[in-house]
Amino acid sequence: MTETETTTTAARPAHPVRQLLAASVGNAVEWYDWYAYTFLATYIADQVFPKSAGNSLVPLLSTFAVFAVGFFMRPVGGLLMGAVADRHGRRAALTVTILLMGCSSLLVGITPMYAAVGVLAPVVLVLARLLQGLSVGGEFAASTTFLVESAGPGRRGLFSSFQYVSTSIGQLIASGVAALLVSILAEGQMDGWGWRVPFLAGAVLSLVGFWIRQGAQETRTQRQERPGLFDALRRHPRQSLLICGITAGGTLAYYTWTSYLPTYAELNTDIDKSQALLAGTISLAFFALLQPVGGMLSDRFGRKPLLLFFGLGFALLSVPLLHTLTGSFGSLLLTQCAGMVLLTGFTSISAAVNAEVFPARVRAAGIGFPYSLTVALFGGTAPYMGTWFKEIGHSGLFPWYVAVLCLVSSAVYLRLPETAHRELDR
Repeated sequence: MTETETTTTAARPAHPVRQLLAASVGNAVEWYDWYAYTFLATYIADQVFPKSAGNSLVPLLSTFAVFAVGFFMRPVGGLLMGAVADRHGRRAALTVTILLMGCSSLLVGITPMYAAVGVLAPVVLVLARLLQGLSVGGEFAASTTFLVESAGPGRRGLFSSFQYVSTSIGQLIASGVAALLVSILAEGQMDGWGWRVPFLAGAVLSLVGFWIRQGAQETRTQRQERPGLFDALRRHPRQSLLICGITAGGTLAYYTWTSYLPTYAELNTDIDKSQALLAGTISLAFFALLQPVGGMLSDRFGRKPLLLFFGLGFALLSVPLLHTLTGSFGSLLLTQCAGMVLLTGFTSISAAVNAEVFPARVRAAGIGFPYSLTVALFGGTAPYMGTWFKEIGHSGLFPWYVAVLCLVSSAVYLRLPETAHRELDR
């Protein structure tokens, strides 16, 4: 065996439930840490990016922390951690991503105040967000591949669905912890030290996830030449573009319905903010419960019917659903839950569809970079686009934007070969 080759072990994991737990718990912890920053950003900004700061570099760093890290580091993480997964094994990459997230969460938790150290405070926070972006981008590539390769015959869709089950659980826990702290702590306590608690807890949870992942079994099974960093893009350009087409409509719809819709309702109706957030929380829990159902349906009937259910459903119904929003709680909850049903056609099988596109040798990196880049371009910008349409006086165009992009992805789905019942390349 040459220096560029590696040997891996068992053909299919003997304990698939343990594999599922290792991927899901770790992924939930990753997304808990990521969303905790989102929910507590205003408290962090007051301490690290104070408006009274005289240094002109502070607002620049604030902009970089909020935008550039999210849009730049996730594709980089997808490429780098995907390459680690392809060269050294899926478990190795999952170990690296969760340790990165734990370190970055700890770094956020101990970030000094601007009043104490000046411009060093935002520099430390930016570094932490860089590490978080790297970790989250790599997590999807590694855990997607690991989940699908761990599945037994006829269960790849079901295992795939736990990618978004665990993501939703992480988001719900982060939201719940943030809401609990705000409700039990005085404003001065929350500003002073309370906002640090979720991040310090996230660092501890990352160690728990690391321990669980140490018991997982490697899923790569072939004696393979170690691929180069850009082998997936260079040797499989069509598959890379295919991942972009598959993901574009799905990521826009996902971020619109799971993250931005309460804000969209506030901007365009007179709904109360607390009611909008409550509707969002209930619908997200409903969404998590739907995922395994979608995964099992795809294992039985195929991936394409569910993808077309999602893509054509949003192409036809995005405009009517968003235009029927009123200022009532019931209207928003119904609209959000209806969208979640359609969205499940994409999210529940996204991991399986992506994994089935690439050969095992470059599967993780092949998924990681184009997927994360597409999420950055279309998913991460969904709130910005919705707000921009409102600012230029054409808020009604945003639903059409969602519909058109989902229609474009539907055209890609129509041309996809059915892969649900094929043997997965290992």
